[in-house]
Amino acid sequence: MDLPRIFTIRESSHRIHNPLTADQFAALGASLRLPAGTRVLDLASGSGEMLCTWARDLGFTGTGVDISTVFTEQARARAEELGVTDQVTFVHGDAAGHVAAEPVDLAACVGATWIGNGVAGTTELLSRSLRDGGLMLIGEPYWRRTPPDEETATACGATAVADFLELHGLIGKFQDLGYDVVEMTLADQDSWDRYAAAQWLNMRRWLDRNPEDEMASEVRDELVNEPARYARYGREYLGWGVFALMKR
Repeated sequence: MDLPRIFTIRESSHRIHNPLTADQFAALGASLRLPAGTRVLDLASGSGEMLCTWARDLGFTGTGVDISTVFTEQARARAEELGVTDQVTFVHGDAAGHVAAEPVDLAACVGATWIGNGVAGTTELLSRSLRDGGLMLIGEPYWRRTPPDEETATACGATAVADFLELHGLIGKFQDLGYDVVEMTLADQDSWDRYAAAQWLNMRRWLDRNPEDEMASEVRDELVNEPARYARYGREYLGWGVFALMKR
C-alpha cells in the first residue's frame, strides 16, 4: 500500500503537497481561532507540515494518516525536527475509511478528497471523527473559469469539466451538504507557481541521479511536457483552496 513513485519523485523537495505556502498555512491556522490543545485528525497528511507547524505554533495535538511510506517518514522526521513528537503521531495507512478512536475538534482532508470519492463522501467521512460543533477543513480544486472543452479540463488534471466547480459553486456545494463555510484560504498565482515549478527541478535532479531507472522515460516525458501544459492550461483555469466548515 503506497503512492505511485511518480508522486514522490515530483514532490521530493516539497514539505507542503499542495499550492499553499508555509505563510498561508500559518495564516489559515491562526484564522481558525482554536485553543491550544485542539485535537486534530489530518487524513492524507502528506509530509506532515500542517500538523507539525500547528503543533509547534498553536499548541495543537493530533494524528496524521497517509498512504505514502516516503511522506509518512518525512512527517515523522519533521515532528522530530520541530520538537513536537509528544503532540503529533503519523500513521502509514489508507486514509479512506479511517475514523478516529475518539472525536476530534478539527478533522481535515487538505487536497485529497479522492479518499471519499469526492467532496460529499469526504465530508461524510470526516464527520465520523468530528465532535459536535467541531471544525472541518477541506482542500479542493475549483475552476477559476470553466474550461471551454474536455481537452482543456483533462490538461488541468481533471477527468472531465464536471469534476470541479467554479468557486461560488463549490461553496454552494458545501452549503447544500449542510455546512456553513466559516473561513477559507485560497492559493494565489505565486503559490501555485512555486508548487508547480518546484516539481520540474525535482524531476530534473532525479533524472540526473537515476538515468537508468525504469521510471526515467516517464519522468523525462513529464518534464518535457509539464511546464508548457501548466502555463497554457493549469495556470489559467485551475484554482485551489482550503475551506473551513461547520455543520449547520
